[in-house]
Amino acid sequence: MTYDTIIRNGRWFDGTGAPSAVRTLGIRDGQVVTISADDLDATGCPHVIDATGKWVLPGMLDIHTHYDIEVLNGPALTESLRHGVTTVMLGSCSLSTIHVDAADAGDIFGRVEAIPREHVIDAVTEHKTWTTCEEYIAALEDRPLGPNIASFIGHSDMRAAVMGLDRATRKDVRPTDREQAQMERWLTEALRAGFVGMSSQQLLFDKLDGEVCRSRTLPSTYAKPRELRRLKSLLRRAGRILQSGPDIQNPLNLGSQLVQSLGIIRNPLKTSLLSAADVKSNPYSIHALGPAARLVNRLGGNFRWQHLPVPFEVYADGIDLVVFEEFGAGAAALHLRDEVERNELMRDEDYRRRFRKEYESKLGIRVWQRDFFDAEIVACPDESVIGKSFGAVGVERGGLHPVDAFLDLVLEHGRELRWRTTISNHRRRVLKKLAADAGVQMGFSDAGAHLRNMAFYNMGLRLLRHVRDAEQAGTPFMSVEHAVHRLTGELADWYRLDAGHLRIGDRADVVIIDPARLDESLDRYAEAPVEQYGGLSRMVNRNDDTVTAVLVAGRTVVVDGQPTGVVGRERTGRFLRAAHKAPALPHRKGELASVG
Repeated sequence: MTYDTIIRNGRWFDGTGAPSAVRTLGIRDGQVVTISADDLDATGCPHVIDATGKWVLPGMLDIHTHYDIEVLNGPALTESLRHGVTTVMLGSCSLSTIHVDAADAGDIFGRVEAIPREHVIDAVTEHKTWTTCEEYIAALEDRPLGPNIASFIGHSDMRAAVMGLDRATRKDVRPTDREQAQMERWLTEALRAGFVGMSSQQLLFDKLDGEVCRSRTLPSTYAKPRELRRLKSLLRRAGRILQSGPDIQNPLNLGSQLVQSLGIIRNPLKTSLLSAADVKSNPYSIHALGPAARLVNRLGGNFRWQHLPVPFEVYADGIDLVVFEEFGAGAAALHLRDEVERNELMRDEDYRRRFRKEYESKLGIRVWQRDFFDAEIVACPDESVIGKSFGAVGVERGGLHPVDAFLDLVLEHGRELRWRTTISNHRRRVLKKLAADAGVQMGFSDAGAHLRNMAFYNMGLRLLRHVRDAEQAGTPFMSVEHAVHRLTGELADWYRLDAGHLRIGDRADVVIIDPARLDESLDRYAEAPVEQYGGLSRMVNRNDDTVTAVLVAGRTVVVDGQPTGVVGRERTGRFLRAAHKAPALPHRKGELASVG
């Protein structure tokens, strides 16, 4: 028997949570065909990897990305590949590009996801050839995809396309019967095409870009119960998934999102809700999330929280950060696109008084802890303030209020003022608890969005480090096998995707990790330019020594953290249809080089 690739003597994890073992894997035609405790005959095999001392895992899944724009003109998606992610999910947070036109796509992606609006419009204008879900899938598979793709269809996408963005974002306008029926037809079409479900959004601080509808919330937030109920009924009947973000300031909305998962006299609604996080602004709320999920599931629901299994550290250039959208004064500044007008507003004493009042208010639920003493300046033309908090700068400047110290520095330096804070997931003991909770899914990376604000492309590696470190310290909270399962097979099975496992007959989506390099390099700050966004420098993760190799459908796409020549030139990934077995891609002989 000959093989296209042999991976020798690695500690093999199959993605099911079963015990790991040292094994040699034989891969042929994009699938795992042999798993052996003995060596395999390498005669005629062009690609042999020595994985001695390494971990051999199924490729990881990233269930929450906003690659919908980048996949059009940068389909290699190398920032995910290089960290062992071989399947990414598009269409999160009610946003997708199936039906909206270029201008509307620019408005709904630009400000919400902090992707430059003009580049969104250019990408959709240049590449959109589809009008149906099947045509969209064909268009993606006509590109040199790096990882596999799965997708939700976005509620805001459908609503804006059928009603027009202006009508879709007015409180007094509901879809006509014809418009409602069209959304239902589109959702039915998407489910038949193999989309994993529909994403919606009720969170009210996600705001639109553009001119006509600027600062209105996303179209899906205007949907009334009847509209949502009819769309959800299609998901129930198909056994597909609703991904949603609740209005966190409305406890009734949050409760209804939990209860909707229950079946009782109808099918349960598989629900993935944003998000389980140990937020600094409310350190007690996390204690209710796990029990709430367990109760709903015990009563017959099928509910999961999404969770980022690492500290949620964010960066900002000046005032450009989405958390300012959650209160009036912050949103007022972000509403103004013109820098002169924005600066004039920030100088106004009435505005500052309003900002200080809302900053200090303890009422209501919020994402950001609103503490400028807990915000470190990391770059500024005035080097004397680097390494200090805005609160400390205010003290040094004669006892200025932290808000005034912040606004003064933004006025002085604009976007050259760069700062950071950690919003949530700062307590390791709580992270351990969440990582082991069966009602929580590993996700919420937001890969491909918030390019200057955060980077969690390597969140899976960081979870593995957390688990490995605890094991070595003699205080394990989860086995490595269980952690691998949570990042791979558990997600694939719940979303009904042909991914996440590494057994005989499975697709050869593989990541090889050096456990000795699950170290501090995973936390280092790095930036890299995004060619398709005009060279904009985005935050990334760089830990090239940790990931030895990545294979997608048996083809090597990463070696020692670096993309291979095939990436971005030939298609290795494919569109994974929910509840379908993915056929193997044709294998290309003679393209592989030896590794190890």
